[in-house]
Amino acid sequence: MKNLLLAMMGFCVLTVQAQSDVNDLFAAGVEDAETFMNDYLAPVSEGAIYSISGSWFNTGDAKPLGGFEISVIGNITGFKNKEDKKTFVLNTADYQNLQFVDGSTTKTVSSALGEIEGVRVFVEAEVAPGVTSREEFDLPSGLAAEDINFIPSGFIQGSVGLIKGTELKARFLPKIDTDDVAVSLYGVGIQHEFTKHLPADKILPIAISGVIGYTHINGTYDFTDTSIIAGSDQKIDAKINTWVFQAVVSTKLPVINFYGSLGYLSGKSETAILGTYDVQSGPFQETYTDPFTLNKDASGVTANVGTKLKLGFFRLHADYTLAEFNNFSFGLSFGFR
Repeated sequence: MKNLLLAMMGFCVLTVQAQSDVNDLFAAGVEDAETFMNDYLAPVSEGAIYSISGSWFNTGDAKPLGGFEISVIGNITGFKNKEDKKTFVLNTADYQNLQFVDGSTTKTVSSALGEIEGVRVFVEAEVAPGVTSREEFDLPSGLAAEDINFIPSGFIQGSVGLIKGTELKARFLPKIDTDDVAVSLYGVGIQHEFTKHLPADKILPIAISGVIGYTHINGTYDFTDTSIIAGSDQKIDAKINTWVFQAVVSTKLPVINFYGSLGYLSGKSETAILGTYDVQSGPFQETYTDPFTLNKDASGVTANVGTKLKLGFFRLHADYTLAEFNNFSFGLSFGFR
C-alpha cells in the first residue's frame, strides 16, 4: 500500500523494497549509490511527469464570459508493456565499487517500475593491511513486482470564460500531510478558441483551440522513523514542473461530443535525498549528509482522443492520450455555459 500511495502522489520516491536496501546502496559508496538511483528512479520520474501534465481540456469550445466548469479528474498512466522503462542495463564499468556476484560485467536489472528480483551484487575493499571486508546484497525491484503497473494521479480543476474565445484554467490538489508523507499540486492554464473569430462560428459544428498549461507538484516522504538506516532527518523531497502546448479540435453538439488534440510536453523532476545517513556495514562505513539530488527531464509529442457527455449541469468525459507514457483520463464536472 505504501508503494501505491507514493505512486499516487505523482513524484518519484523509493519503493518499499528499495528503502530496505538503502543501507546496502550507501555501503557501496555515495557515488555508486547516486549512479544506481539515478538510473533506477528515472523511469518513474518520467512517468509521473506524463501523469500530471494532461487533462487540461474536454472540448475545443471555449466558454463564454462568466461560463464556468469545475471538474474532479483522475489519471491512470500505464507502463505494463514498457519493458524499456521497467529495466536498465547496469554496467559495472560505470561504478567504482559495485560488482555482480556471478562475475558478469553487465546485466539487465529492475528500475523502480520493474519486477526483476534476486540480482545479487557485492562491494569489497581492503579496510586494513591484509584485511578485506565484503558486503553482498540484492538490488531492489520495483512497482511491477507488487503487481502495480500504472501511476495514478488526480486533482480538482476549474475553468472560467473571459473575453471572447479565451478561457482561464486552474488545478490543485489540497495539501495531504500525514506523519511521513506530504504532497500538494497546483497549476494554471489558458485556452483560446480560434473559431470564435470566424463569421460562421454559430453555424460550424466544430471548434478549434490552442491550450497552454503549467503544473507543479511538490512532495516529501520522511522515513527517519523506519529505522532502515541509522541517521536523522531522512527524507525525500521531490518537485516536478511541466508545460504542455496543445492544438485541440472538437465537435459542438448539444449532448455528446468528441475531441482530439496534438501537442508537446516538457517537464523536469528534481528529487533530493536529504538528511544524515550513517553506514554501519560493509567496507565504506561513513556518514553522509544530504548525499545527492537526482534530476530528470522529459519531453515529447502527445496525441489525444476523447468524448464528453452533457447531462444538464453535469458532464462526464473520458479520453486516452498516446505519448511516451500512455494515459487514460476520466472526469466528473458540473458547470454553466
